[in-house]
Formats: sequence, structure tokens, C-alpha cells
Amino acid sequence: MPPLLDCRHWVGDGMKIYTKTGDNGTTGLLGGRRVPKHDPAPEALGSVDELNAELGVLLTVLPAKAADLLKPELQRIQRRLFSVGARLASSSASEADAAGVTALSARDYVWMEVSIDVMEQGLAPLTAFIMPGGCASAAQAHRARTVCRRAERRVVALAEHLTDRNGCHHVQEDIRYLNRLADYLFVAARHCNACECVVEHEWHPEPR
Repeated sequence: MPPLLDCRHWVGDGMKIYTKTGDNGTTGLLGGRRVPKHDPAPEALGSVDELNAELGVLLTVLPAKAADLLKPELQRIQRRLFSVGARLASSSASEADAAGVTALSARDYVWMEVSIDVMEQGLAPLTAFIMPGGCASAAQAHRARTVCRRAERRVVALAEHLTDRNGCHHVQEDIRYLNRLADYLFVAARHCNACECVVEHEWHPEPR
């Protein structure tokens, strides 16, 4: 669970990491609500937290040439994922707004589309599915992409859980953001391989 969302006990100038409040299988969300740890909200939160950790690993293995572009962008994404998590911990947009959590907007994922277009200019056109892998950074970007897709699915499930009788929920922008991020990470993986001059392996149906 992202540290932003866990209720921690402050002790002096430090923060007590263990609270024991989750020993009964529940976790705290914004507004003081406690839900089972298998509830759709912590499931979505946990997947977003895992995605953020995968991006942290990716940052440690970026080759120098790819890092020029990707490092500041990935750090920007990591910061935004904390805001995504905070809104997923809210039962409504008003609750998130009251807690001071900034909502996502189109500009939060449109810039990724621009970056995707920039990276694709230096890549060979796709003519077939490519196998995940290549250099270490590309393999990690593909891994992060798959975790991002799982997080997206978890948020879609949460949206269904939150939808009210008027068909409204407040996490649609989070779904869009994760959907675009998965595309970004796919192209980032290809960009890393190109920077390292690693040839991608295409997938083709095996002959019967």
C-alpha cells in the first residue's frame, strides 16, 4: 500500500512503520473507512503501488542514452501514480478533493502521447508482435507494462464497484492514464532496445 495512504503513527520526528491496525485483515482508506484487504480498492491500490515499484527498478537499469529522455519522464509518472493511488482510496470525487488530492486531467496523459510519437520516430515500424525482452531495461519496461495492464484491470473493477445508481464514478481519468501508460511503456521498451542496438525478436505463429 502506498505510504501516502496508510495511517501511520508519528513518533517525535520519525514515523512508526508498524501500526498493527491491519492485523485483522483490513486496511484504512481516505475518510477513515476500513475495508477488507481483498476489497476492490486495496486491490487497485496494491497494483498501482507494485507498478510504481517496477518503474523504480526500471530507473536503475536505464542505459545512459535512453535515460536522457526516460528518466525525467518516469520520475514524473512515479509522482503522479501517488496521486492516482490517493484518488483510488477515495469513495467519491468530493472526498478526494476535500483531502487535497489533485485530480488527473487530459494533460497528464497527452504528454505521454507526444513522447510516444517522438520515440517511435527512431524505431522501425511494427510489422508483427514482438517478444518481450532484449536488453535489461527493455525487459524491465515490458514487465512494468504488464503490471500496468493488471493495475488498469483492477481500476476498471473498482470503477464498477464505485458506480452509483446514476452510473457515475470518479476514477475514469485513472483508467485512461493507466491505459496510455501501458502504451508508453511498450514503446519505451522498444526505445531502450534501439538505444542499446539490440535486435527485437518477432513472434509468428508456429507451423503445424
